[in-house]
Formats: sequence, structure tokens, C-alpha cells
Amino acid sequence: MTPTRVRYRVVGFALTLAILSYIQRVAISQAAGPIAHDLKLDKQQLGSVLGAFGLAYAAFEIPMGLYGDKKGVRRVLGQIVIAWSFFTALTGAAWNMTSLWVIRFLFGAGEAGCFPNLTRMLSQWLPRRERIRAQALMWASTRWGGAVTPPLALLGITLFGWRLSFVAFALLGVIWAVWFLARFRENPADDPAVNEAELALLQESHRMVTQHQGHWLRVLLQPQVLLLMCQYFCWSYIWYFFVTWLPTYLSEAQGQSAAATAGFAVLPLLFGGFGSIVSGLLPLHLPRRWIAAGCYVVVLALLLLLPTVHGVGPAIAIMAAISFFGDVTMPISWNACVEIGRRYTATVGAAMNMFANFSGFVAPFVGGYILKHYDNDWARVLHVMAAFAAIGAFLWLFIDPTGERANRRDIPADLQP
Repeated sequence: MTPTRVRYRVVGFALTLAILSYIQRVAISQAAGPIAHDLKLDKQQLGSVLGAFGLAYAAFEIPMGLYGDKKGVRRVLGQIVIAWSFFTALTGAAWNMTSLWVIRFLFGAGEAGCFPNLTRMLSQWLPRRERIRAQALMWASTRWGGAVTPPLALLGITLFGWRLSFVAFALLGVIWAVWFLARFRENPADDPAVNEAELALLQESHRMVTQHQGHWLRVLLQPQVLLLMCQYFCWSYIWYFFVTWLPTYLSEAQGQSAAATAGFAVLPLLFGGFGSIVSGLLPLHLPRRWIAAGCYVVVLALLLLLPTVHGVGPAIAIMAAISFFGDVTMPISWNACVEIGRRYTATVGAAMNMFANFSGFVAPFVGGYILKHYDNDWARVLHVMAAFAAIGAFLWLFIDPTGERANRRDIPADLQP
């Protein structure tokens, strides 16, 4: 009997939601000017509003991941997509700084559950080889979605104004949620379109996500999970340069115009997506630990080389290569959340992603501090990033992305629920 392909519909759910989440997330950056003008916000107030999302996103990662592990991804994703779409639409109704800050905070709390629960959804609906490739494709979609969203969002704001544009972005989320709730089933066995052959493919995945592991907090405190979170912080620290300081670097250090800067800034995200795709295509027998460590070493070397090159062409080529090799580690990291977390896949993924969002606060702040106090020394900023690449490579020497080391021993009885 030939297996049915219902699981590929689930991959479609993941890819479209990954792109949608970035559309709704990035839209406000394009609307920042009109919003600041209409609501009379100064730079500090606007920065506070933009930071409200990141604060909530980091704070609610673990609760939303744990919620998905306990209640199931169908219930949780359906609820949070409708909720964050509501707050996306409500953004267009903001009347002052306080109302906008609260709305964006609640929007961030909803989006916090997206990727941890998508990771769990893929882990329970795909066999291992397909899961790794789907993770790679999902993260490539986020990078490419992030690259094309700004001009699309700007077009909508230009045509309809920023208030109605947020309503339009919200409707996309509602459409997705209705489609998802109508067609998705938590357990593949409950979907009448799945035949016995496809169920047989998914038996190992079902056992993994239902395996008893004891208390979720003990799972998070395993050394393997802590190491995984720390290495993810290291890459995120470097990656946030591309979405925060890169335009300023191209302008000040490379003398580029605003138009040229906007064009060049797309390339690292574009090549990061290619890195994710390559990661998913690597043969399964290749040791992921050494691939990840090797990629960090390459990133380290490129960051040390970057301050010595002259000309925007070589500089942007090096940054695209940094993004490519760094993003090779992304699917490896998220698949490790599945292999280590098992029943608590979403919770482990949420904890790792929470660390990434802390780096989203730390990296721009440290970069700004260095530029202010060290005479606009971009080389020093890049050298600090290189130090994090070195730490990431070192940490991967001790991480087992297959999950065997983390799941070797049973959880003590006194910590079982």
C-alpha cells in the first residue's frame, strides 16, 4: 500500500504560518513613520513601542510552549493566531502611546507560541528525515519572508494607510486559523484521509512525542538543554546585526546611500534561507554536532576577516556567507529540541527561542555602547560578534543533537507529575 500524503498538508500549514507571522510582525517597522506622526510619538516612545513586542515574546515563550505540550498544537495554534490577529487589527485603532504599547505587548505574547508549537506539530506528523527537511524549509521561509515583507508592507500602507493595512494583515491570520481548524487533526490516526501505510511511517514520531519524561522543569534543566539554549543565543547575537545595525554599518563604514543600503540588506537574509535549505538536504549519517561546530568556526573566521576588507561588494559577500553558514545551524538546533524534548518539544523549543530574544535586546545595546564609547569602532563590534561565534563552536563540542545523552536516564520519581 502506498502511503497517503496528508502529512505534506501539515507542512503547508507550517510554512504559511511561518511567513504570516513575519508579515504581521514586520509590518509595524514600515509603518513606524506614519504612526509616530499621527500619534505624536518621539523616538524614545517609538522605541518603547517597538520593544514591547520583544519583551512579551521572550516572557511568554515557555508558558506558550508548555501550553502546547499540555493541550495540543491544534487548540493552541488556533487560539493564538486568532488572538494575535485580533491585536494586529487593533493596532490600527491605537490612539496614543500607552494604547499602542499595550496592544503590541499582547500581540507579542500571542506570537510567542508560534514556532515552538509549529516544531511540535512537525515532530508528530513527519518521520525524522522529512521532519529535518521541513524544519529547514520552514526557517528558510522565515528568512525569505523577512526579506520580501518590508516592500509588501510598505505598498499596503501607501495604498490604504497604516490603520487599514493592519486590519488587512489581521484578516490573513483569521483566514489561516479557519483553514487550520477545519483541516488539521492533532493525531494522524484521527484524520480519515490518512491510510495505514502513512500511519506506519509516523509510529516512531508518535511514540517520541508521547514518551513520558517526568516534570517539564527537570527537562529544561538538563545540561544538554542549557547548552542548546546558550549556543542559540550566540548565533542570535550575531544574526541580530543583520536586522538592526546592518543599514547603519553600510552607510557609515561603507558609504552607501539609503537606496543602496536597502538593496544590500536583503542579501544576508536571502542567503540565510539558502543555508537552512542546505542544512535540511545534508545526509542523515553526517554528525550534526560537527557540522554546527564547523559552521560556527567559519563564521568566526569571516567575522575576523570582515573589518580588513575594503569595498561594499566584498563586505556584503562576506556578510551573506556569515548568514549562510550560521543559518545552517538553525534546523539542527530546532531538530535537537525535538530529539531532546520529545514530549516537551514545544517547551524546549520555547526556552531556546526565549534566549534568542534576549540576545535581540543585548546585541543592539552592546553594539550601540561600543559605537558611542569607542569612536564609532565597527571593527570592535564585529570582534565581539566573533567572540560569540567562538563560544558557540565550543558549546557544540558538548551537545548531542540526537538526544541520546539527554534521554539516557529516567527522570526521578519525585519529580514526575
